[in-house]
Amino acid sequence: MKNITIEICAGSLDDALLAEKAGAQRIELNSSLFLGGLTPSLGTLRLVKQKTKLKVLTMVRPRAAGFFYTEAEFETMKEDARIFIENGADGIVFGFLNADGTLDAARCEALCKIANSRETVFHRAIDVVPDPLKTLDALIELGITRVLTSGQEPTAPEGAELIAEMVRHARGKIEILPGGGITKKNASRLVQETGVSQIHFAALCSKPEPSVQHNPKIYYGGALYPNEDRFEIADLDEMRRIIEKVN
Repeated sequence: MKNITIEICAGSLDDALLAEKAGAQRIELNSSLFLGGLTPSLGTLRLVKQKTKLKVLTMVRPRAAGFFYTEAEFETMKEDARIFIENGADGIVFGFLNADGTLDAARCEALCKIANSRETVFHRAIDVVPDPLKTLDALIELGITRVLTSGQEPTAPEGAELIAEMVRHARGKIEILPGGGITKKNASRLVQETGVSQIHFAALCSKPEPSVQHNPKIYYGGALYPNEDRFEIADLDEMRRIIEKVN
């Protein structure tokens, strides 16, 4: 099997350090992985660039729930993108859709201009558009570097057929990066079935948080009421196992 580029979805400096140790070449830097990945802090980006040799693609996503943003959110995203590029990000990750779910090319173009010569990634917003191949053509016209997709299914292995079709349709004009639900059990098969040259995944484990042990009934989040006595961090051993499977 050809050598596969490994991109890890990282939610912190700790995750980035572990991703590099596992053998990743690139990370997508986020906050709030539980929400699918939101804009990280500038401090996290700076430290990851200082302490690793990884290529760092920085998420620009101000909130969860869709990709049709208010003007204020759009202005915030442009400012975040500028700050990240100015502080060493190797590229930015974003997605803009209209209210009907079609591509908002104008806003994508605005982020591409801010990225200048750095990489641009259109993330899994493509998994909810009505016509993914037409959208792929539009992203090629915009000069987007790559698109992250699960093939319009809950996981990339389930969407392998469309991912393979996107690879053929792109004809090398845009990179296709499968992500979502990739594990050591399906990673190798996904690469073989789709013909991709890179994969994107997160491998997490739970770590105890001891400071709240005296009053575990207190919650700091919203309606989901997550456990406050533990948090998720990258799983070094699992990342290594997945990487070994595809390489």
